Parts: sequence; structure tokens; C-alpha cells
Amino acid sequence: MTDDEVPSPCVNICVMDETSGLCRGCARTLDEIANWIDYTRARKLAVLKKLARRKAAAPQPPADAQPS
Repeated sequence: MTDDEVPSPCVNICVMDETSGLCRGCARTLDEIANWIDYTRARKLAVLKKLARRKAAAPQPPADAQPS
């Protein structure tokens, strides 16, 4: 990878949430996932900023919740 490349935010948990339309793993839309390879560096960085906001706004499980 060169310094210009922006790594994919994919975390290999590829499940789309029907309610939000976002991937449960990386928080991208289907369009963002499908077009990532064609996005410019600037566009990828803009998507990464959106992902940070989406993840911060997502409901968090209760602190005492046990993983299933």
C-alpha cells in the first residue's frame, strides 16, 4: 500500500442492517461498499469521516450486556 492509498474500513462483519441500510461491521451503505474501489482519496477520507459520525451516533448496548 502506498501513502496515497486509503485502506478499506471493512472489518469482515458483512451484514446489512435492514432498518438503517448500513453494514453492521463497517457502517457503510451498499453504494459506499460497491464504489469504494473507484472513489478518489478525498472521497474515501470523506466517507471515513461519515463512518465515525455514524458509529458515534449508533445505539450502544448496555454496559452489563453479555455477548451472545
